[in-house]
Amino acid sequence: MSFECLPSRVAEHAAPAGLQDVLIYLGDLQRDVLRLLTGQGLDAARGAPEGRGELSVEGSVAGLAYQYGRIVPDPGGGPGVHGWWVPLLDGTERLGVLYVTTAEDSQDVREDMLALASLVAMLVVGSRDTSDAHARLTRARRMNVAAEMQWTLMAPRTYADDRVVIGAVMEPAYEVSGDAYDYATADDIVHVSVFDAMGHDTSAGLTANLAMGACRNHRRQGTALADLGDAIEAVLLEQFGSTRYVTGILADLDTSTGMLTWVNRGHLPPVLIRDGRWTTLLHCPPAHPMGSDLHLSTTVCREQLRPGDRLVFYTDGITEARTRRGEEFGLKRFIDFLVRHHSDELPVPETLRRLIRAHLHHHDGQLQDDATIVLCEWLGPQPRPAAAGPRAGVPGPVPRD
Repeated sequence: MSFECLPSRVAEHAAPAGLQDVLIYLGDLQRDVLRLLTGQGLDAARGAPEGRGELSVEGSVAGLAYQYGRIVPDPGGGPGVHGWWVPLLDGTERLGVLYVTTAEDSQDVREDMLALASLVAMLVVGSRDTSDAHARLTRARRMNVAAEMQWTLMAPRTYADDRVVIGAVMEPAYEVSGDAYDYATADDIVHVSVFDAMGHDTSAGLTANLAMGACRNHRRQGTALADLGDAIEAVLLEQFGSTRYVTGILADLDTSTGMLTWVNRGHLPPVLIRDGRWTTLLHCPPAHPMGSDLHLSTTVCREQLRPGDRLVFYTDGITEARTRRGEEFGLKRFIDFLVRHHSDELPVPETLRRLIRAHLHHHDGQLQDDATIVLCEWLGPQPRPAAAGPRAGVPGPVPRD
């Protein structure tokens, strides 16, 4: 089923379950608006009813469902009709919301709406990577080539399991070039990295992407964290000589113990938030930026985390960018915002959405440098699942030649 077929097919199959008038709204790239998927036109949004084609995340009932990830009643339902806004989630990645009407309000009905939303989310995710219509629908303006590359290669902006929650944002979303981030899991280890390449053009994007690709490649071959930065640097030097470089933080979190291990390659130190109010910078003697070929030694640093700790990785576009009046957003303002919204117990993606909006507002919507934030929350150690394999006393499969 193509992306454009989703609205009609979903409505067709939801109706027999008592879920009527189903509408699919998807969030734009910057998560400011929710756009109606009609399935018509090159952007799959042609023919939307007037006033219903685009809804603001801020100040709308649909936006509340999106921000907080819960079902919200719609006050506009008619007699004997219940209207609902249902969060559309792929795991923990926020895709948008569904509008649904029902004849009754019960726990079973709400569970049916959530089940429908889960199915729709899977269908959206399964078709979006091959759909230009999806890209057109979820973009508010033109995107440059560097940003096109970056967003295609980045990991999803939200991830969660029973051990960690990870969220990421990058701005200016349509013009980002030299920043990149990555994360991945293997057994108990969660790897997180953030990169900032020199420059603010397509070449910077190529450099950041090459660094990220080299990081993934060597990490998956078992390169130790202490040697990972040098392995990335070797790839950059082979391609660019010493004309391009990348700063970065490369970190591994052992989720069974909470031990964080990281190296700093000429980058800003991560921030640790504890108990929603206590913060510290995680200083580590930095080695040289990757690609500068300065032959400085790499120091591996460690920090014992507690359950509920939040780690914040960021680039200098967050803390050092200035307004036209010369005023920085600054590290203090950045940390204060994180602590204040941590105490509100907002979901990690919503905390980051509000933070980047505040950052953009501070700079009158115009950033002179890429600004990236990756937030990782450790939830604490979890029991390991039982190992798969034959049960005790039950013979396994017969080997074949």
